[in-house]
Amino acid sequence: MLPISAANQSAFVSLIMITIIMLVTLYLSMKGIRKPTIRKIAGLDAIGEAVGRATEMGRPIHFSPGISALGVDTGPQTLAGLSVLAHVAELAAKYKTTLWTTIRIPSVQPLAAEIVRQAYVKAGAPEAYDEDKIIFLSDTQFAYASGVVGLMHREKVAANIMIGAFWAESLLFAEAGFLTGAIQVAGTAQTSQIPFFVAACDYCLIGEEILAAGAYLSKDPLQLGAIWGTDYAKAIAMILIGVGIVLSLAGSNDLWKLLSGPLWT
Repeated sequence: MLPISAANQSAFVSLIMITIIMLVTLYLSMKGIRKPTIRKIAGLDAIGEAVGRATEMGRPIHFSPGISALGVDTGPQTLAGLSVLAHVAELAAKYKTTLWTTIRIPSVQPLAAEIVRQAYVKAGAPEAYDEDKIIFLSDTQFAYASGVVGLMHREKVAANIMIGAFWAESLLFAEAGFLTGAIQVAGTAQTSQIPFFVAACDYCLIGEEILAAGAYLSKDPLQLGAIWGTDYAKAIAMILIGVGIVLSLAGSNDLWKLLSGPLWT
């Protein structure tokens, strides 16, 4: 067994602690011993309103999970978007409302198609599933953006839901949705794009709100437990940062030595 270097010992101990915290919170949540709750998020609550409005108007819904690939640092935002897609598709199936899902990344298309199919099955309407409504447009950013804008205008969408990683195309989508009169729910963790969504959309999810969206909508104990565990891990990190700042201002670097030095020999 290879020895753990002095610089990595504290990281190893932190990993073990976080793993234990996650396992405990997952166990408590899945067994129903403790039921974590997530604060109200207006943007997610508005999804039902958006789908209902599209149903009343007899016009379709558009959904985009963003333009990020899965194997990069922004990939979790795409997964967050797909978790919201499952909820939107289930509502669309129940209300018999057309749902268009546009995809930029080829590897995301089969995932989105299967998620929508399973949502229709869960809603008891497998025959209403139309794989042609989950469309790959282009892996080029602005070619994809042009396709989305064109689709929203042609289909006159009444609800435009965008959850994921977006860049310069974000305002193009929001403006197109506004021109069609759609109710718009958007969310991203891309800080440079959040102001555009806030300004142009009816509801906006900011930053980590999109990562909690799947747990919030599904009420799945496994997902809720994971959110609960990560919150504890963040709290510990914030406490360590606070203690480190106070000690540093007091002229002590003991905490830094503890975290960066060897914990055992």
